[in-house]
Amino acid sequence: MNDQTSTLDWNEDGVPISQRFDDPYYSLQDGLAETRHVFLGGNDLPARFVDGFHVSELGFGTGLNLLATWHAWRDSNVDGTLHFTSFEAFPLDIAEMRQALEAFPELAVLAGELLDALTPEGAQVKDLNFTLITGDARETLPAWREKADAWFLDGFSPAKNPELWEASLLSEVGAHTNPNGTFATYTAAGFVRRALSDAGFAVERITGFGRKRHMSVGSKPA
Repeated sequence: MNDQTSTLDWNEDGVPISQRFDDPYYSLQDGLAETRHVFLGGNDLPARFVDGFHVSELGFGTGLNLLATWHAWRDSNVDGTLHFTSFEAFPLDIAEMRQALEAFPELAVLAGELLDALTPEGAQVKDLNFTLITGDARETLPAWREKADAWFLDGFSPAKNPELWEASLLSEVGAHTNPNGTFATYTAAGFVRRALSDAGFAVERITGFGRKRHMSVGSKPA
């Protein structure tokens, strides 16, 4: 999909591991359950869904977060369109995504719809308007002209992928969030929570997924 295609390995359980960042693309325990706990639950979704609701994320990865969100959208029977924008520096190719998503048969139908329609710029599929913005988010997010209602901050570990957790980038996340918008992330690192607080969010540390004791969520006042 892009000249900067990511390279990955697969562990014995079939979980894709980034060669660049030496980090798994999703939880070794249960990637779908993690997404639902951290990103959907952390943003109070699907309860907040309305026509035109806009989710944005840092780190598209395998597309799991998008599919889990779209699945929840369809289950909630909301009339209208879900908007989803992902910022990704090193996109996987479609074959790699397809292989990774085979681990989640519950999402197989939606995965097929998405991957069959996917282009380097995203996909338009029925009730989904998906935009994929490739390149360094430190450059692409400031140039983005839209705002999100919910953010999934899903870069690789801050220790291994510090670029996606810089205070200047998280400030842009705050600037590109609608009033009453929210964020959720699996990390509870103090410097990340402080940067998000400085970006205008009321930040909380809550119970994480699986073996992770804590994660972070927050909302932007109206």
